[in-house]
Amino acid sequence: MMHYGKIKNYDSSVGTGSITPEKGGDALRFEKASLQQEGQVPEVDQRFSYETSEVDGGKKRAVNLQHQQGEDQDRKDQASQQQG
Repeated sequence: MMHYGKIKNYDSSVGTGSITPEKGGDALRFEKASLQQEGQVPEVDQRFSYETSEVDGGKKRAVNLQHQQGEDQDRKDQASQQQG
């Protein structure tokens, strides 16, 4: 099942971060290997789709993260229009 959330934090030196679900709940950890676009560095507040997987005795983790580019582009377009 696909979920959506925003990046809460990401540490590129370690290759781990967390994502906050849009529907509420605790932030889920993810690893760089779970990012679908190679070489991508997620930024705080970027919207991603993801699935969940249970690891470490039942803890949920975000996997198969995919950046949702449309929303970010819409915000950039709106900002540029407001600036003139």
